Amino acid sequence: GGTGFQPAATELATDLQWLDGLILVIITVICLFVTALIAWVAIRYNANRNPNPASFTHNTPLEVAWTVGPIVILVFIGAFSLPVLFKQQEIPEADLTIKVTGYQWYWGYEYVDEGFEFDSYMLGAPATLSESDRPEDANVTPFVLDEHMEAKLQDAGYSRDEFLLATDTAVVVPVGKTVVMQVTAADVIHSWTIPAFGVKQDAVPGRLAELWFNADQEGVYFGQCSELCGFYHAYMPITVKVVSEEAYAEWLAEAQEEYAGIPRTRVLASK
Repeated sequence: GGTGFQPAATELATDLQWLDGLILVIITVICLFVTALIAWVAIRYNANRNPNPASFTHNTPLEVAWTVGPIVILVFIGAFSLPVLFKQQEIPEADLTIKVTGYQWYWGYEYVDEGFEFDSYMLGAPATLSESDRPEDANVTPFVLDEHMEAKLQDAGYSRDEFLLATDTAVVVPVGKTVVMQVTAADVIHSWTIPAFGVKQDAVPGRLAELWFNADQEGVYFGQCSELCGFYHAYMPITVKVVSEEAYAEWLAEAQEEYAGIPRTRVLASK
């Protein structure tokens, strides 16, 4: 139960998982074939059964076969893998553009077309503990999963199993819309990824890279920084909530009021 992929939530992830299954079949057949050849040679041509070894140096048909065979296999794999790669790399027109910046050790998100931004920390990191907002935080030890941390997770709508994955502020996107993430970093190299979406992009200081996804089902999806970036690398999760268009419009109005100071009634009236 601990192997395999997370359930695919985008077409990109579905394609990647299908391609992985295809390659797994191919390499399994190759491994079994090579193992069978080795076993056959070891049995058929050992010293007891073959006391007088042959003296020939090469076999032209065999050499052609083991040269052409791998080429055919690689071309076959390439014929299926290159379209998947091109689909990832060709960025479509965005319905929603979000700039994500990696910091040591949290993520910053800017909704480019909506005029606001926020930071996202792992739930339970020191930056998320505030006794004035939640008195119980006085009992929470940063980065330690105990009953106090579990209660904090539950209060935020997460489970114990989502420790190290849940963030205090999640990225929210509408279902069925093309989201383009502009990825960069402010200090060292980080990497933004959501496995269920089939996306992963290094965040490099001074460079702006892009990835895209179109989530086809609502839900909460998690990722973690996937490039070793320093002492607290393990405490740099990513949380993305995919919601209906109606729920997204409601969240957007609240987010613009909270992070940009735009009155909620004005935001809703402009939609």
